[in-house]
Amino acid sequence: MTPELRERARAVRLLVLDADGVLTNGLLYYGDDGVEVKPFHIQDGLGLRMLMASGIQVAIITGRSSRAVQARAEDLGITHVYQRASDKLAVFEQVLSRLALNSACAAAMGDDLPDLPVLRRCRFAACVPEAPAVVRRHAHYVTQRQGGGGAVREVCELLLLAQGMLEARLQEYLR
Repeated sequence: MTPELRERARAVRLLVLDADGVLTNGLLYYGDDGVEVKPFHIQDGLGLRMLMASGIQVAIITGRSSRAVQARAEDLGITHVYQRASDKLAVFEQVLSRLALNSACAAAMGDDLPDLPVLRRCRFAACVPEAPAVVRRHAHYVTQRQGGGGAVREVCELLLLAQGMLEARLQEYLR
């Protein structure tokens, strides 16, 4: 991790995530009944739990609406969930206001063009490797793992490492 990246990550108190393509692999699955099914990676969930246990808040801002995203957020204890967000930057600003934070202590993770305004506004911007080139150019960090395949866990661990909290979280499992 470069010193600049460590400094950016050290200041983070809020991680904002897109859903499709970040928490999931970006593919849409519909059953015969029209119900949408989404795959979530279990390791991402544990990473988010470790992050929240360390005092870093998590929000999901997504342009689509899905019962699966709401259910996953509830399962993880994520209370800041905003679906059908046509203007993600406006929602991001509302989240910051509600939490009495500013963009200098926020991180965001996205995978496509609608995420760019938030990625460009926050202190630490991450994206998945399958994001378009223009999105990757605006990211401070591009994950090794794919969206829906552990990319969120990778960012969670990077943030915890930069803030000196990763080892304490890991020790909980090494007793």
